[in-house]
Amino acid sequence: MKSKLTRLVLLVILIAGIAAVISYRDQLDAESLQQWLQDAGSAAPVLFMLIYVVGTVFFLPGSLLTLVGGALFGPVLGTFYNLTAATIGAMLSFIVARYLASDWVANKTGGRMKQLINGVEAEGWRFVAFVRLVPLFPFNLLNYALGLTRISFTQYSIATYICMLPGAIAYTYLGYIGREAATGGEGLVQKGMLALALLAVVSFLPRLIGKLRKGSMLSITELKQKLDAGEDVLLLDVSFLSTTAEATMNVPTYAAWLEKNDQSVAYAYMVKLLKLLQWQRPGKRWVLKTPHHLEFLPLAKKYFGDVQFIWTHRNINECIHQF
Repeated sequence: MKSKLTRLVLLVILIAGIAAVISYRDQLDAESLQQWLQDAGSAAPVLFMLIYVVGTVFFLPGSLLTLVGGALFGPVLGTFYNLTAATIGAMLSFIVARYLASDWVANKTGGRMKQLINGVEAEGWRFVAFVRLVPLFPFNLLNYALGLTRISFTQYSIATYICMLPGAIAYTYLGYIGREAATGGEGLVQKGMLALALLAVVSFLPRLIGKLRKGSMLSITELKQKLDAGEDVLLLDVSFLSTTAEATMNVPTYAAWLEKNDQSVAYAYMVKLLKLLQWQRPGKRWVLKTPHHLEFLPLAKKYFGDVQFIWTHRNINECIHQF
């Protein structure tokens, strides 16, 4: 009972803090914060890191604080303070999420979601390293999401600190350049070029990481061997032209966009997948159970040639009134 009460109190504080930050985020004045920290003297680094840690937990924009840190403390100390504070904040968010909801998530999730979580956990520190080097998801939200998995806290912390370093260096230096430009510092052209080079390196990281990860990806032959051996393999594909999303949620603007777009690319890709399946299982017949073909019959006919449409459910005119 006491544990449940503690979790409830912590959850209320967390929600209230996040709501307050989101409500007053636009009123955050970076210049006033910078001036206040400058007036703090020798206590400025500690106060700044404390603000950064708390801000990370309560969804304060990390990029803004990183720029302030670069402007206040320079490229070297600024990077150290930014990276350390961001990592501590990420660790606290991770712990909070794990304490509040990891057991509930473990008990309630199943099916595809369970498989997805298991896949993330199997990757361990490699997954953490990838999402830190390639910021696909919002930093604050990702900290909590990873806390809901069973990834090792030690691996999470170390991978976070090391793999956020490139981004921390680039954005800290950007904040430093901003201060130099405002105060008329020397060598602005050279420093500006260095800042652009650092940002270019950070933006190139996704491509570099993608190439490095290709070595560990399954080849077609390996995939066939696993399927022949009866292993369970989860294949995930993301396509904005997929009607799966539209079938599960009502987003009129997306549906309208989908209707206007040429589905040829999606059908050509579907043909490739079918050929792959036929190669893996020669002599077998495959059925594409895809209701949205009814909306794109000419394309289905074009790409699948001698296609045969089978009506397996009720009268279409009764089910889909548009027809």
